[in-house]
Parts: sequence; C-alpha cells; structure tokens
Amino acid sequence: MKLDKKEILKALETITIAGEGKNMVESGAISNVVAFGDEVIIDLLLHTPAMHIKKRAEDDIRKAILELVSAEAKIKINTKVETPDKPEIKGKSIPGIKNIVAVASGKGGVGKSTVTANLAVTLAKMGFAVGILDADIYGPSMPIMFDVETEKPISVTVDGKSKMKPVESYEIKILSIGFFTAPSQAVIWRGPMASKALNQMIFDADWGDLDFLLVDLPPGTGDIHLSIVQSLPITGVVVVSTPQAVALADAKKGVSMFMSEAINVPVLGIIENMAYFTPEELPDNKYYIFGKEGARNLAEDLDVPFLGEVPIVQSIREAGDYGRPAALQEGSVIEAVFQELTRNVVQEVVNRNDNLPATEAVKITTMAGCSAVNKK
Repeated sequence: MKLDKKEILKALETITIAGEGKNMVESGAISNVVAFGDEVIIDLLLHTPAMHIKKRAEDDIRKAILELVSAEAKIKINTKVETPDKPEIKGKSIPGIKNIVAVASGKGGVGKSTVTANLAVTLAKMGFAVGILDADIYGPSMPIMFDVETEKPISVTVDGKSKMKPVESYEIKILSIGFFTAPSQAVIWRGPMASKALNQMIFDADWGDLDFLLVDLPPGTGDIHLSIVQSLPITGVVVVSTPQAVALADAKKGVSMFMSEAINVPVLGIIENMAYFTPEELPDNKYYIFGKEGARNLAEDLDVPFLGEVPIVQSIREAGDYGRPAALQEGSVIEAVFQELTRNVVQEVVNRNDNLPATEAVKITTMAGCSAVNKK
C-alpha cells in the first residue's frame, strides 16, 4: 500500500483548530507532509501551547487520515509550538497580586457570583491569599454573600498615598460598589462612570499581597468587560453556565469574546452550575432539571477544559442569603464539590503559567495542599 500525499492533504482540509477560522492546510498549521509506503509524517505548527488544543489537533489528524485515506496508515506527528516572544500585555499589573482570574457568564442568573464566592473561600482554605473585586456594578452581590452589607472600606495611607482598605470576611479581601450605595439604591451610570469607579477600586485600593484576585464580572459582554481587560492583565477567565440551551448560547458568546483576537484572554474552563437535583430522601437519584451535561458538551465543542459541575442544593442558596458561603460547611457535599472545582481551576492556572508568557508568572509547586506559590 502506498499513501497519496494529495489524499492526505485533502483529508486534513476537513479539520480546523480551535480559535482559527481556516482549515489546517489553509492556516499553515500543516507545515510539511511526507508519505512513503504506509507511513506518513506530519509536521504540525501551533500558535497556542494549550495542551488540550494540541491533543485535540493530533487526534483529529489521526482520525481524518485513518477514516478518509487508509485505516492501515502509520502516522507520526511532529508538533511545534510557536508563540510570540513578547506578547502584548493588556493593562498594568497591581504590585503584590500574582494571578487575576475573571469569573464570567453570558447570561444572568446562572450562579456566577455564588460560584465566585465559594471558589474564593475554598482557595483561602487551601492556604492562598485571596481577594474579590465585585465588578458587577449594576448588581453587586458580594456584600450580601459575605455578610458585610453594613461595612465600609476605610482609608489608609500607603507610601504617602491615600488608599481604600478592602473589607475582609472569612479571610477574603473584598471591594464592591455595593459598599458605596444604599441596598435599595439603583446604580444609574453610563459606561464611562462605571469604568471610572472600577478603576478606583482596582488601583486606589490597598490589596496587599494576593495569590488570587477573583473578578466577579457582570453577565453578558459589554463595557465593563472591555474596561477590565483593558485595565488589568487577566491571567485567565472561568465561564459559568447552567446546562440549558439558552444559557449555553450566551456562554458560547462569552467564550468567543475572550478568545477573540482583540481580547485574547485565556479561557481556563467552563463550570456547569445547577447541573442536577438530588432530593435528600432519594440520595441516589439525579434529576436533570435544566438539561444534562450541556456545559460539559459545550466545553468539548469549544476545546476548553470542563472544570466540573455544581448540583442544585438548597443550602447553597441559603448560605449565600445568610452571608456564609456554602463551601465553608466542613464535611459537606458542597465543600467536596468546590474543593474539586477549585483544584481544577488552580491546575489550569498552573498550566497557563507554565505554557504561556504570564503577566506575572507564578508556579504553584504542589497540589496536595495547594500551598506553595512562587514567582518564576
């Protein structure tokens, strides 16, 4: 049997790489094809070092050749990754903050803020220094979720400059527009005013040393999102969605925005919230009220990591309303769920910082207790 190079190239034209509109041959990802006998050597050139994209591309190549050319082909793939030596860094870094992780959702009401709060307290329990910037200007919820509605940031002097000191609760440093407005007061601001308020909370605050600053973004894709990515060098973004089709359609738009060439913020993965319901009296039953594994399937379709799922549990809602995030409940199912989710998020941050030039590169050297965080 002798493989035909033209047939191989034709097969490879059926494959696209995540984030690129052209097929592998048109985009130049296939830099060379050598065929002799039943063996073929493919030189693959990628512009992203993300391991899941590399593996998906190699798997797609093998599948295309075996199915469209010859099931007996012996395939060798040499993958080379080329990334810019000095990528453009958006925004200016904040001294002392090592990783800035944005938490986003395309649609409102999917539990993005709840996930942010529980990720934060779980990170803190793992030994990290954590802060939350509540960037949901028009619907701030962190003051309620951390039971600090009546608190106000105080002014402190740092290096001769007046700074806001974030409010602290459960070892989390928090700043929110909710601290500066009455609970019943609507924030009626145009985009520039909202962006100015955000910049003050970001750069006029005494955050101190943080391993992670979580940014709770408003739903959708608008002015606030653009202001954040322009103001801060975001390490990566986590997207939260429910399994239902309407939420997934909006989540897909959110992922697309962050992965676009203009913004180019790494997507650390997707979390599925309200994945299923299990009644207390039927602990072995799962009821998929909003659909089954929709976010997991979306993550696979978009070639981004799936970080895990959060079930519908009444105590999560109650804990948020009472101002004590559910992940603080020692020995609970929810604590275990958020421990797994948080480990996955930390691992994706490790992967991102190991494989991409970082705004302030950090290497987390142990996953057991997730306690060692070092600058590269």
